[in-house]
Amino acid sequence: MQLTGLHHVTAITAQAADNLAFYTRVLGLRLVKKTVNQDDVSAYHLFYADGRASPGTDITFFDWPAPAERRGTDSISRTLLRVGGAAS
Repeated sequence: MQLTGLHHVTAITAQAADNLAFYTRVLGLRLVKKTVNQDDVSAYHLFYADGRASPGTDITFFDWPAPAERRGTDSISRTLLRVGGAAS
């Protein structure tokens, strides 16, 4: 199967500062945009990509703080991003 139309994936984080540190410092993505969620302006909408927003590198997060015991449904086990090669 060849995926050619996926623009980005959106997920939820309860800890925006930790999310920013992981995706920028550990994975080396860039924070390419920070806005608010248009449906809930109390929440950030963080956009990460490789700086050119190449297909396969764009992932976004809504920031909805929640206690640890109420986070998620454990329904997503993996999120994969495309890398430039073995050295990456």
